[in-house]
Parts: sequence; C-alpha cells; structure tokens
Amino acid sequence: MKKIIKFICCLALFTACEDAIDINQVGRITADVAFQNLQDLQDGLIGVYTKYDLVQDIAHASTFTDELSVGFISGGQRVGDYQFILDATSLSAFTFWQRGYEEINEATRLILAAESVPIGDGEQGAYNNVLGQAHALRAYSHFKLLSYYSTDLTNDSALGVIAVDFVPSIDDTFPRNTNGEVFALIETDLQKAESLLQDQSNATFISKDFVTALRARMATYRGQYGMAATYAQQLLDRYPIADRTQYVNMFLDTDNTEIIFKLERTRGDVFDLAGNGVSNMASQSRAGAKFSFTNETINGGPYFEIGRSLFNLFDNDDIRFDVNVGPESIISPDYQNAEDFENEDILLVYKYPGSETQPLMNDLKVFRSSEMLLILAEAAAENGDINGAANSTAAYIKQLRDARFTLEQTLPTYTNATEAFADILNERRVELAFEGHRFHDLKRLGTRADQGVLRDPLDCNVIGVNGACSLPATDHRFTLPIPQAELIANPNLREQQNPGY
Repeated sequence: MKKIIKFICCLALFTACEDAIDINQVGRITADVAFQNLQDLQDGLIGVYTKYDLVQDIAHASTFTDELSVGFISGGQRVGDYQFILDATSLSAFTFWQRGYEEINEATRLILAAESVPIGDGEQGAYNNVLGQAHALRAYSHFKLLSYYSTDLTNDSALGVIAVDFVPSIDDTFPRNTNGEVFALIETDLQKAESLLQDQSNATFISKDFVTALRARMATYRGQYGMAATYAQQLLDRYPIADRTQYVNMFLDTDNTEIIFKLERTRGDVFDLAGNGVSNMASQSRAGAKFSFTNETINGGPYFEIGRSLFNLFDNDDIRFDVNVGPESIISPDYQNAEDFENEDILLVYKYPGSETQPLMNDLKVFRSSEMLLILAEAAAENGDINGAANSTAAYIKQLRDARFTLEQTLPTYTNATEAFADILNERRVELAFEGHRFHDLKRLGTRADQGVLRDPLDCNVIGVNGACSLPATDHRFTLPIPQAELIANPNLREQQNPGY
C-alpha cells in the first residue's frame, strides 16, 4: 500500500504522513490545528463523504458484464473493458484499490483527530454521531475492497486486502490480511458505529439502518444467509417497497420511500463540477455521463446503449422499463434481421436522466429495500424453500414484481435450486440495472444459477469488440488483480497476487 499511501498523503487536506527525511514544512496544517471543535469535525465529515462515489462501480459493472452495448456514436470509449481486457496495469485494478484506501485514510484521520477535540456542553450526541458515521464509512470501504480483490468472501482463510485502522507511515508496507481478519475489523467498526450513531431520517447520512443494510449485504456475500435474512427483514419492516409512482420518482430524486442510504449529488458539488466530458471508467462525473456525453436523449451523445440481452428481460408493463429505457429509444421489432442493426435498434440508458435541471446528474442509490427483498429470496433458495405462496423464493420474487407491474403477477414455480437462483439473478439484473451490482452478482451467484456474462450476438459483432460475447462466472477476472503500481511499491504483496494474473 506504500504507493497508494504516498498518493493519499499528497492529496489529503490535513497531512500527517511522514516524508522520507521527516521535514516539517512551514505552513503545514496539522490535525490539532484543523480540528479544534465540533463544527470542525462536522465539516471534516462532509469532506470524508466527498471521497465516496459509485460512478466507477457503475461504469465497471455495466461495461464489463452484459448491461451495455456499444453505442451508435461510440468512439471506442471503455472498449478494453467491454472486451474483458483486465490485468494488473488496468485502470479498474488501480482505481478501486486507490479509491478504497483513500476513503479509509480520510475516515481514519477524522476518527483520530476527534480524540483531541474538546466536547462542549450538550455536544456529546452530535460528537458521537460524527464519529459513528466515520467508523461506518471505514467499514463500508473495507468491505468494498474485499468484494473486488478477494477471490471468495465465503472463505475466511482466503486472502483479503490490507486491514488498516491507523494512518500508516509512508515507509510502511504490509501483506494482505485474510478475509476473516478484515471482517473482524469491519465488525469492530460497525459495533462502534452502532453504539455512537443517533437515529436520523435523512437518507444521505449514515444511520443505524445503514449499518444493518451493510451487514445484510455482507452476510449475503459471505453465504451467511440466516443472518442476512434477519437483517434484511428488519429493514423491510421500516422501508416499504416503492410503488410504481414512487419508483419513478425515486430515480428523479424526489422520493425516498425505499432508500436506506444514497450518496447525494447536487448542483455545484465536486461531482457536478467534474462535468460530463470524461468517459473513462475511473473519472469522476455525473452518473449518466458514463453512458452519454451531454444528456439522455438520442442527440445527447449515447456512446453506450442498453445491451440487448438485458433489454429483452424488460416487459413493457414493468415500470422498470420506463425508468431504464429512454423514451426516445428506437426499438426494432425484429432486431435480429435488421439491415442496419446499429442504427435501427438504439436503446438509450435512462436510469440517470438528471435532476435539479442538470442533465445526467442524479443521487446514487447505495442501499434500497428492494435489495433486501431479493436477499430474502436468496436466503430462501439457500434453505431449499424455492416454491410456495409465502416465505419462499417464488413468493418474494412475486412480491417485487407485483409492485413493479400494473397487474398482479403469476407466482413462479421452480423445478430445482438452479432455476430459483437463475430467476433471482435475472430479477436482480432488472431491478438493480446500472447501479453497480451485476459484476459482483455474477461472481457470487453465477455458478449456482448456471449463468455468466452473455451478450446478444449482435452486440458482440460491433467493430472493435472482436466477438467478446461471453464470460463464465468462474473466470478469474471476476476478482480484480492487485494493481501493478502497488506490487512495485510493496514487496510484501508480490507473492500475493490473485490467481490468473
């Protein structure tokens, strides 16, 4: 982590890392100067939040899997990712590692700085709330790193990432910890957060419900389905599934019915100011700018479109069709036989049309109650309860579909667990499209569902794609490599690279 820490030290506002010859630079702002009271801590927490983003996750998951097809005006944007090109020098390998440790570093600095801040009369609750949010954010960052760089989250003995709850020196180098060791640190942070956080109803700030949602997702990824179901049900009791109108408004940022936590994006913030002119995977931008250059219309520069294999899962009567498919899309009724498929079948991504009159800028949904309902479906399948009108995979899938369709839906029937897991994976693909889940879902559920990346053949035959149609869920590229820059700087990691790289 040496190279990454060095990079963070250069960026951090309140620098505490040692340099090579321990020079105390004149004018250097130290933590004791920067954080002198509760207001400073609250301002610092907002600064930590600005390190958190999802657009890179959205870009990687949608491009590397089967959510997208190359747009009719594509100039080759992210074509390497679309071709499944991934090694230790890839931008995605570096981005998630660097970003994760930058987040951890910022949260840790705030936690440590809080130790020396005096607490005034009546300030203990607000002080605790700041500290609790920082601990929860650090836990979330460690889990995200594990989800990308660990080969198997169900195995506590497998190599994870580097667990960090302190500010390392620039000369420190560490080996990877096991999953079990990293999860132990995550749980310590979550317990601390839960003891400190106050109840709050603002979905854009960390709450105890965020802690529960993170535990639900982690337990699911780890195959601990009993705990996952318990946490998921707790949240469903508090956050009802959005109806059709609420669902539309949720993605216009005017309804929070089923949102447990989201990253707010607003005019003039650092993410909005990053603009639309950056189409690579790693760059900050408005979320919709990972698909179109200027806006969500057919004239807005759609360099990516909805993949045909995903589009074919949408039903016209499903409100998710309206939320995901742009109204100016050109939909070929017989696309397989179209003479000019590229221009006769243009499926516009509409998930991030914009808000506050700013095209392509929308809040980023991190935890929603629909994910919790799908976790219950997954837990039921694991338990063998795949059929039945209640407390089964079929019942939970039907419950979600009933909320999304105009008419009540038929109760599914599965002949075996593989079919049940396949339906869960397909339902997650539709419900959570373009929200950053597909990559992780294929990695952890693909084998059980007998599914991998599977693009429509016509989406694979575009010039420059070179027939990249499919990728089995067992492929090593569903675990990112430790970035080459980190291997060079940290000799402890050189023998710990992930398999296949």
